[in-house]
Formats: sequence, structure tokens, C-alpha cells
Amino acid sequence: MPRVDDTTDDTAPVAVAVTAPSRDTSPTTLADQPRTREGRAAERVPDPSRAARQAQMRAHNLSVTLAQIVDAPSPPSRAQIAAATGLARGTVTGLVDVLIDGGLVRELDPVAVARAGRPAVPLEPARGRVAGVGMEVNVDYLGLRAVDLAGGVLAEAVEHLDLRGSDPDDVLDTLATLAAPVLAALAADGVRVAGTALALPGLVDRVTGPLRYAPNLGWRDVDVVARLAAHPVLADLPPRVANEANLAARAEAHARRGPVPPSFLYVSGEVGVGGALVLDGEIFLGRHGWSGEIGHVVVDGGPDGTRPVSLEQHAGQDAIARAAGLVAGAPFVDVVTALAARDPRARDAVRGAARWLGLAVATVANVVDVSEVVLGGTFGLVFDDVHDVVRDALADRVIFADWSSPSVSRSAAGDYPAMTGGALAVLRTVVADPSPWIAPA
Repeated sequence: MPRVDDTTDDTAPVAVAVTAPSRDTSPTTLADQPRTREGRAAERVPDPSRAARQAQMRAHNLSVTLAQIVDAPSPPSRAQIAAATGLARGTVTGLVDVLIDGGLVRELDPVAVARAGRPAVPLEPARGRVAGVGMEVNVDYLGLRAVDLAGGVLAEAVEHLDLRGSDPDDVLDTLATLAAPVLAALAADGVRVAGTALALPGLVDRVTGPLRYAPNLGWRDVDVVARLAAHPVLADLPPRVANEANLAARAEAHARRGPVPPSFLYVSGEVGVGGALVLDGEIFLGRHGWSGEIGHVVVDGGPDGTRPVSLEQHAGQDAIARAAGLVAGAPFVDVVTALAARDPRARDAVRGAARWLGLAVATVANVVDVSEVVLGGTFGLVFDDVHDVVRDALADRVIFADWSSPSVSRSAAGDYPAMTGGALAVLRTVVADPSPWIAPA
């Protein structure tokens, strides 16, 4: 953060002008002036800039306080917030009262504390008052989910479709139509929607906005926001757009929040294979927002070494289904069912995909130095069959493995994590500036 006084140089010599004292003994400051009625009135004139600074400080402190409550792994008390933020206890009490009265925070039952004194009153985000809506278009489904500040799912709708080579206008119209009853139900329940976010399986330009390329959908250079904003259902709630793996990783980071912000490489298996790098709880997006495309890492030179094969071609959902003797495009639950029945082809297909996945993940680990790999999507569904293979690949191929071999864990974000992550991304705007969302008393 740039310093406010960056225009000065503390190391430069300072010239000091020495002048003789003036013989003029007339008052030179407001305090020196006679205490006339006019002078006292001048003292009472408010300073607009001071009021603005105070308002900005109050808004900042409201945001800090709400973030402490929303991000806490367990409900904190006012005293714990004061200790964590450095704010005075009285200041925190006033801020919490504003958030409670405004419908963003609620008190839980008091709990006894070890030391003498009054019981602590835990605080948690209010349920069912303000929501973010995360939407997703993927290769074999689309849907949306509404999540409140407490992380509770208020409503959702999912439709399973084959969207390979689909027409963007048709798909986005279907999504908006699916969203209509969900948004209507939220409004009927008195839930205020803070906004929407849309997860897409492709390159989303975070600088200029459009979806640049979603190869498995067959979409290129689609202005998704403009098309959805033209639909009457979403005209007042145009979405922010992001890559589905990045939003899923946001949901994963939220699920793993704790005293130390999490850092990990998230890998999501679907028809494509997506990834995201999380550093101290934040997604590393890259210059354009295109980082994490691990599915396009070349892992094989092909039969004659001249036809590069990507991870997605070996370990994507369709590739695993074909290797298991199923029809390409078959629901992945068919693979899971075959595994449960101890089908040898299904087991070999999944473990073969895991070997290619381990190779790609080890390559990424050598470049970015990660200590944990989180497997989500289809890889999470077959985690018990891929874990050892990926772990061993990391131990064999990561150069620093002798000192700190990356661990491998299953995703904790639940189903449809990109929808959850999209909703959480919207709710971060509420945490960043709670004032517009404080309900009038």
C-alpha cells in the first residue's frame, strides 16, 4: 500500500530558514482571537473533510468487523474481535450493534469463559437476510445456488444437459429461465440478493470481461454478461464472470478457513480438467485471469512423439469413461458404480488417469512450490482410488519432496463448488462495504 506521505523523502537534508522574531503582537491564530460571538461561531463550523474521513473510517471498521465474523471458523465474541483487530472494545461493541440492528449479524446464546467475568456472547452472520447467487454453465449441466452470509444454501436449481457444441444464446436463455423461480422465491422470503456470479469452463478475461474460449462448449469470444443482462430475469442482476475452477477453489478456501489462511493447488476433474492456485486464502489469477489451466499441460508425446497429448485427453471424464469400456459422455456416476462393483476395467481406467494426473501435478508443484494438492470434481468422487497414485508421483517427481513432499487431500467444498464459490465472491462485496446492506431500523 503506498504511503500517504510518499511525496517526502525522509533521508533528504532539510533547509531551515531562521528569521528574527516579529514585533507584531496581533493575534495570529483562531485561539488568539478575542472570544467574540462571531469567533465562537467560527469555532463551531464543521470541517467537511473531517466528517468525510470519519465516515470512511467507520465504513472501514464495519467491514473489518464483519469480515472477522464471516471468516471465523467458529463464532467469535466482541472481545476476540477487539483482540484480533486492535480496535478498542467500546468501538467493536458499537460496530457490532450496528451490524446486528442492520440484520447482518446475530448473537448466539452466551457461553461461560474460563476467567471470571460475564459470559461471552458469540456472534455469527445473520441467516437468510442477504444472499449471493452463484450460477454455472458446465459441459454436462447448468444451474444456480443462493448462499447467505452464514454459508447456508437458501435455494438452488440444477439441470443436467449435454452442452457440447451448444449455442450460447440458447444456453444462457435456459439459465436465466432456470433462475427466475429461484430469484422470485428469495424475494418472497424477504432475502436481498447482493448480486450474481457465473462460472464458466474456459478462459474468462478478467480485464475486459468476455469469455474468450471454452473448448468443450465450443464457445469463443462470447460477451456473456451483455447477453444475460439483456434478459428480463437478470437485467438488474448482471453477473460477474469467472473460470469455474477458480470459483470452486474459492469455495474450497472458505471451507478450509482457519487461523492460518490456506494455500494449496486445487485440481477439478470434469469433462475438462481445471486448476487454481490458492495462496494465503486468495486465488492467484495471473495477468488476464487465465492461470490454472492444468488440463492443457502436455503429459505425453503421443505414439510417435510428434502428437502432444494433454492431461485432459488422458484424465478427463470422457477419457476415463472410454477407458472403462463405457460410452463417451456417460455420466461419471457410471464409473463410480463400476468401481464399487470392483470392475477391473473401471479400476484400471481410474488409476491410469491418476498416473497422468500425478505427472501433471508434480510438474506444477516443481514450478510453484505448493505444499498441498486438493482433488475435487470427479477426482474427489474417486479419491480413494487415485490418492496413493498421485501421492507417489509427487514423492517421486517433485525435487523438494525429500524435505517437504506435497500432501494430497479430498475437496471439502461439497457438490457444485463453483456455484458456491460464485455466491461467496458476491458476498465478499457485502463484507467489503456493509453500509448499503444495513437494513433500516
